[in-house]
Amino acid sequence: MTDPALTELLDLALEAARRAGALLRDGRPADLGVAATKSSPIDVVTEMDIAAEKLITGYLTDFRPDDGFLGEEGASSPGTTGIRWVIDPLDGTVNYLYGLPTWAVSIAAERDGERVVGVVEAPMRGETYRAVLGGGAYANGNALRCRPAPPLDQALVSTGFNYVGHVRAHQAEVAQQLIPRLRDIRRSGSAAVDLCDVAAGRLDGFYERGLHPWDLAAGDLIAREAGALTGGRPGLPADGDLTVAATPGVFEPLQAALEELGAWHD
Repeated sequence: MTDPALTELLDLALEAARRAGALLRDGRPADLGVAATKSSPIDVVTEMDIAAEKLITGYLTDFRPDDGFLGEEGASSPGTTGIRWVIDPLDGTVNYLYGLPTWAVSIAAERDGERVVGVVEAPMRGETYRAVLGGGAYANGNALRCRPAPPLDQALVSTGFNYVGHVRAHQAEVAQQLIPRLRDIRRSGSAAVDLCDVAAGRLDGFYERGLHPWDLAAGDLIAREAGALTGGRPGLPADGDLTVAATPGVFEPLQAALEELGAWHD
């Protein structure tokens, strides 16, 4: 990577994610409880989500005070530099609340609307995933590459479920019809981690309806830089209707199956 501007953004994202990950790992209270709810009573925010986002935005603002922000827990400002940070301070909050290890800090940087840097810090795995547009994807310094494509019926695919009842009921119907067409389905509870697992060759594919920009911004770039294909409905980018990421050869048949099953609507 030779662009010094992107090097600066990557270094800042890595350090902000490292600090937030350490705070979440080492500062988790024994009596951690729900601080608020979002889309439903089971879609929760903890005090640690809020603290981690404040840490990240504060650190980045110290170095780049005029950049914009989009954060899950409320950080939002347009900025004046053309750089916007897209932040999920704790992806996998319910896992974290229950003491499960699959959660991550996700930080992406956009330049003039294009994602150029992505970092996902997974402290309980001891892994830091990173990517720069055009520069490949890495985990702890090791280059990542998605798996060679199996036939769809031998593909291991992960998904996630919404916290709104009628949406998740339809998602369960889609999964029920999709499972016989695959090797199996997994559900980790963190879209950021799932996208990185596609990049690392631990999954053949991932799909989910209802993701927000902060859920997928960093992981999508990491997956693509590792050779995966990403998108939404056929011909569209990944968005809130549908996010699909998979190794080439699995992506198109998986995307087609999801379109057939109506995975993007109730």
